[in-house]
Amino acid sequence: MRKLLSLILIAALSLTALTAAGSAESGVDNSLSNVKEKGTFILGLDDSFPPMGFRSESGEIVGFDIDTAREVASRLGVELVPQPIDWNSKEQELATGNIDCIWNGFTVTPEREEVMIFSEAYLRNAQVVVVRADSPYQTLADLEGATIGVQAGSSAQEAIEDTPDFKDSIDEVIEFKENLTALMDLEIGGLDGVVMDLVVANYSIQTSGKDFRVLDETLTQEEYAIGFRKNDAALRDAVNSELEAMATDGTLAAISEEWFGDDITVVGK
Repeated sequence: MRKLLSLILIAALSLTALTAAGSAESGVDNSLSNVKEKGTFILGLDDSFPPMGFRSESGEIVGFDIDTAREVASRLGVELVPQPIDWNSKEQELATGNIDCIWNGFTVTPEREEVMIFSEAYLRNAQVVVVRADSPYQTLADLEGATIGVQAGSSAQEAIEDTPDFKDSIDEVIEFKENLTALMDLEIGGLDGVVMDLVVANYSIQTSGKDFRVLDETLTQEEYAIGFRKNDAALRDAVNSELEAMATDGTLAAISEEWFGDDITVVGK
């Protein structure tokens, strides 16, 4: 399956390269000017990933990443357009030009760095296991023979693959389209645990009031950054510059404090 997805991605990237052949051959990077010319900055996201990007009760797309990206877009003189995508097909959405970036609690991994470029990291994160508060599980080893849920196409899924001792010890990994559905299944006892982002897990537990807890032991440590097409360094650099300016003038800290109660960003630190 992974080989098939890689072949599909390579084909998509090749198609993008052909359509942008003129710019590529001339060595000109028009990514920033193209965004400014069209007047929009299209951000691809999974709209069920609180607190980074998700739907409010009124249906509006909100979140830490959305507020941060909207401020960046405003400083670039363009309008932010949050575009929900199938997270399992995010690389193809970027490669074919349907979106300008992937910005939604997006973890930097070696595999992703092969097919795109990243902004500087703006948050640190970890992949953890969420369990019911009354469960007997205290460590990863305790989950031997367990049934684990994970969002398909996520860095959590990659973390399981990259932690062979853990993967080999559990009984089954069940894929879900989104973390919220996996947590619902955990709540009713269909799963023993859910592997997901620590930032998202903590926020979900705090805001939902569900009787969950996070195991202290992590699978992987990682960082969030923004993904761009390989040839879009000008756009990436402009976004980096605005993030650094927001860190310097306190805007980034203020957005973080609004969503997390503290400044947990790492830009310029």
